[in-house]
Amino acid sequence: MANRTAIIGGTGLESLPPKYQIEKLEVHTAFGDASLSRVLSDRGETLFLSRHGSAHHLAPHEINYQANIAALVQLGVKSVLAANAVGSLRLDLPPGSLVLFDDFIDFTRARPLSYWQDHPEAPEGVVHTDFSNPYCSTLRNLLEETSVEQNFDLLSRGTYLCADGPRFESPAEIRMFAQWGGDVVGMTGLPEAIFAREAGLCYAGIGIVTNFGAGLTRMSVDHADVLKQMAGSVATVRHLLIAAAANVPTEYDCTCNGK
Repeated sequence: MANRTAIIGGTGLESLPPKYQIEKLEVHTAFGDASLSRVLSDRGETLFLSRHGSAHHLAPHEINYQANIAALVQLGVKSVLAANAVGSLRLDLPPGSLVLFDDFIDFTRARPLSYWQDHPEAPEGVVHTDFSNPYCSTLRNLLEETSVEQNFDLLSRGTYLCADGPRFESPAEIRMFAQWGGDVVGMTGLPEAIFAREAGLCYAGIGIVTNFGAGLTRMSVDHADVLKQMAGSVATVRHLLIAAAANVPTEYDCTCNGK
């Protein structure tokens, strides 16, 4: 399939350096408007979308996930590389770690359940989408190979649990999420990954660990500390995503969407 790649950034990665941002795009969709940038580096063109907006004005539960994915579809995107700030559910996964997601647990409760919900072009009947492989193996392998080439440490597997936010989790919730098999917890990776799959996009996500979950240490969880930790990792993640995006094949066979 012909490919156009998009990068989605979260907390701490709301924008790219000016040398990368070429053109601002406003895309009108059936779910509302979405703002993106067309990005040109020495390795090619990609698109960049900031979930929270360039000024980080959207809380996790306020993000229009359907509009964002619909905009990518309208722009001809086939592959998505996403970054998420996350909290650790494990003492052996400290702040500063990078995790390549291979599975997820959806603990959101107040968001649309399907990309096709209220979609004007929804297929007839009920759509049941396979998530036996929740993240695209082709893109995951590419990110892992790029991290090796760039000499970045990247944990190759991790289960991402998404909660609604915007509050941080309680100690009891952190213990429960860890018992469920979660490795990291965040607030924005779902339903984004679900909608991408339903819309036919290949999608892979990286978690940037910014803090230990509540109760794992004696430290409280503070957003300012999260931003400070993210600032120390953002250059690495940005470089990794841009390098990987440039290496996404123009044509490739992928089974994550039955293609």
